[in-house]
Amino acid sequence: MDTRPALVSILRQGCYLIASIHTALDDSQMIRFQKDLIAQIGQHRSRGVIIDVAALDVLDSFGSKTLRSSAEMARLRGATTAIVGIQPDVAFAMVELGMGTGSVYTALDLEEGLEYLNRSVPSGAASVGTHIGSRE
Repeated sequence: MDTRPALVSILRQGCYLIASIHTALDDSQMIRFQKDLIAQIGQHRSRGVIIDVAALDVLDSFGSKTLRSSAEMARLRGATTAIVGIQPDVAFAMVELGMGTGSVYTALDLEEGLEYLNRSVPSGAASVGTHIGSRE
């Protein structure tokens, strides 16, 4: 049995997916996360996605670009995305380096992200909470 902690978890909460990045990912891990997330949007017919980056104390330009493109891919699959939990030092560094999230909605925390999705996603979406799984 593998006892290493999961790098990323993707949970289903009703018609939403909540993806938490638990530690810094290298480029190949970031791409795998992106592919897994986009696949699960279709598999579960998700209408909204929250990407929680609160555990990250650094976000490089590739990571920032990958988060933006993940949100765009999710939009093309019919899901609204919010990125939550950007730490103050990460936000400062992103601005200083000219990086950003583009037009992707950002929120202080998971609660604000869920409020945004509840306002943005059509009310006819199904609502059943289920655990999807973790990835290493």
